[in-house]
Amino acid sequence: MEESKILQYFEGKTILITGATGFLAKIFLEKILRVQPEIKKLFLLIRAVDKRSAEQRLREEVLNTELFRVLDEKYGADLIPFLLSKVIPVCGDFSYENLGIYDSKLRDEMWQEVDIIVNSAATTKFDETYDVAMGINALGAMHVQKFATNCSKIEMFVHVSTAYVQGSSVGLIPEKPFHRGETLDGARISYLDIDTEKRIVEERLRGFEAQNATELEIASAMRNLGIDRAKLHGWANTYVFTKAIGEMLLEKLEDNVKLLIVRPTIITSTYKEPFSGWTEGLRTLDSIFVAYGKGKLNFFVGHPNSSLDMIPGDMVVNSMLVAMAMHTNQPSHRLIYHIGSSLRNPLKYEDMRWLMYYYLTKNPLLDTGGKPIKVKKGKVLETMASFHRYIAIRYLPFVQMLKLVNMILCNQFGNLHANARRRIDYSIRLAEIYKPFLFFHGTFDDTTTENLRTTIKGSEMFNFDPSCIQWEEYFMNTHFPGITKYALK
Repeated sequence: MEESKILQYFEGKTILITGATGFLAKIFLEKILRVQPEIKKLFLLIRAVDKRSAEQRLREEVLNTELFRVLDEKYGADLIPFLLSKVIPVCGDFSYENLGIYDSKLRDEMWQEVDIIVNSAATTKFDETYDVAMGINALGAMHVQKFATNCSKIEMFVHVSTAYVQGSSVGLIPEKPFHRGETLDGARISYLDIDTEKRIVEERLRGFEAQNATELEIASAMRNLGIDRAKLHGWANTYVFTKAIGEMLLEKLEDNVKLLIVRPTIITSTYKEPFSGWTEGLRTLDSIFVAYGKGKLNFFVGHPNSSLDMIPGDMVVNSMLVAMAMHTNQPSHRLIYHIGSSLRNPLKYEDMRWLMYYYLTKNPLLDTGGKPIKVKKGKVLETMASFHRYIAIRYLPFVQMLKLVNMILCNQFGNLHANARRRIDYSIRLAEIYKPFLFFHGTFDDTTTENLRTTIKGSEMFNFDPSCIQWEEYFMNTHFPGITKYALK
């Protein structure tokens, strides 16, 4: 498929984007405005109390970011008029019916004009409270689907999920859809009753209200509930569990609407567009890089040969745009695309560990006094059992000593002991949450995605071929510098 044909597909189209202030949605928005200025309208659903607040969030959190500097250079003084003619911030909340859009005139306009919906909204915290994760990742997808049924012109629904909804399988993991009620291998229960999960959330919240529980107590209990319910059904954490439920709830989409489910792996900073290395916040494993660079991490948990499946954000967006243009002419109602690198260009955990060491040795982070922080190679704990032994030998004796001293000195060291205990508990919790990724030995099949790639082979504008990435060059010259420039401001 020629680049011109892809661009032509989006000419005159109206797109609704949820999660508009999120990392991937920003890259999508910038790309479509840059390569196809003849797009008709882009409705951006933004959580805000009113229209003015939505406009303010659009300016401050989206358009004023450095990501849009190429557009700024291209249009100069004409950029704002151009954006105002295309981009419409919509005050709403997709965790509610009708996406929380109370402006009936605007809602009717959207129902009449929207051609494509891109649902990229999500909470990506692995241990998000169960009520929040269920409301956004699961029920939010259902609300967007219901909104889509009222759109008279809609032809396509694009749902951004994650490849890790497939669990921690070993070997080749196929691009297959979920069906309602399905659980994963290893589940302690054979059927996922989504209505029961919703009822459990509601009952727990009512119970906390009756007990006059504090917000902190509720949040802690709901985080634990999410992890427990996820593991009961075979998923590792609340995030992937609720994203899987979200996919299941899209089964009811109308037959005349094409459903495209994009499942990226671990999304990293931009590879090429609009420029290399743009990122925002600490994404997934970036927190390990920062903790290591700041001297707060002197050991690594994970099997050296485990697979780290990563893909730059601009490649994910390119795959979405090509799939949308191609999918309109295909008979299949629902297609799944794994967007990752483990099959075409695998990266091992041990490789990443050494790359972090080499980079931080040459480009150390600075402490609060402006002095470079020297990193050590760090001990590698290849199993969870070795991790727990290491904690027990290196850290627990100190905590137990503090506890004893605190008892002898009448609680003079109470805060110190509590903080030390809390840090250990937090480290153990993080290791348990990240375990499926740090000990991942699967490979995501991307046959459908590869078929898509062959249609635009050689295209620079829509490149999403992970085999062209030289990982050492990318991390040393693009991703790690991007973290230090954009995420550690």
